[in-house]
Amino acid sequence: MVIDVRTSVGLDVHARSVVACGLDGQTGQLFEQRMVADPATVIEWIRGLPGPAAATYEAGPTGFGLARALQEAGIRCLVAAPSKLQRPSGDRVKTDVRDARHLARLLHLSEIVEVAVPSPQVEAARDLTRSREDARRELMSARHRVQKLLLRHGIVYSDGRAWTSRHEHWLRCQRLAMLHSQMAFESAYGAMVSARERRDRLDEAIAEMAADCELTPVVHRLGCLRGISTLTAFALAVEIGDWHRLSGRTIGAFLGLVPSEYSSGASRMKGPITRTGNGHARRLMIEAAWHHRRPYRTSAQLTRRWELASPAARARAEQGNRRLHGRWARFDARRKRAVVANTAIARELAGWCWSLAVLE
Repeated sequence: MVIDVRTSVGLDVHARSVVACGLDGQTGQLFEQRMVADPATVIEWIRGLPGPAAATYEAGPTGFGLARALQEAGIRCLVAAPSKLQRPSGDRVKTDVRDARHLARLLHLSEIVEVAVPSPQVEAARDLTRSREDARRELMSARHRVQKLLLRHGIVYSDGRAWTSRHEHWLRCQRLAMLHSQMAFESAYGAMVSARERRDRLDEAIAEMAADCELTPVVHRLGCLRGISTLTAFALAVEIGDWHRLSGRTIGAFLGLVPSEYSSGASRMKGPITRTGNGHARRLMIEAAWHHRRPYRTSAQLTRRWELASPAARARAEQGNRRLHGRWARFDARRKRAVVANTAIARELAGWCWSLAVLE
């Protein structure tokens, strides 16, 4: 991976500082420097090292701005996946300098597992979908607070499903006996309405962006599967990014949907799923998999999404929809525990999503 590189540079990047360590592959000499978190300063320091040089740093809250700046300056930069970094089990001392040295050595040995650096447009779309995820969580928490406050006062809604228009009218009509309790209820209800309005505004922005951007063809193909609406398809597209770096067999592991394993000698033990990788995308797959349990019928909404995709994508999705429902039927016939069966369906659904995303 870095055969033509002489100096391997490890960067321990923080919000206000960068600790750099350069390892000369020919002489073994170390070059270390602490500097401000300014890409121009980092680039100038790396250019003063024996070249050619390559750099790496861990993916984290500082984002991908430094990686893009290094690439534009002609310096190869690998953003390392933190969960894949090899570290000795007996290493109990962690400092910025030691972390930078460790990254430099791993880069020199070509042991860096890099993450895909998204384009600025894809990163902006990712920010939008993650804001929508935050709004969904806030809305769910706000609804729970309203329900639990009323429950403490012995008020329970029992006239059908919650959070419908009828339920909303019932909530607005509630009056608690104590003034301060009523103030608390009105505050909680107002927070819920505000969170819902924020979520709806983000939904509109995502739908508008998904209709006209570089990810639109992928979104249309993914939308041919049951349980994957425009919002879900767009979120999967921006979270996974480059689908071609994966395969139908590896995408399940990438999303943490494969069983964990601890095997040694003749013993082999499998546990729950690993839950590694992108948690947002994994949750979307789990939720979409439940839709395949119901009998397969082509709804009007699914038909409208089919009209946006190519005939090859529709045929592929039709095959996947029928197979996934058939697997659910066999699991139910065997009385398989539903949550376990759904995880298996989600793992296979991820493979079908990959096959549609890479379809030309």
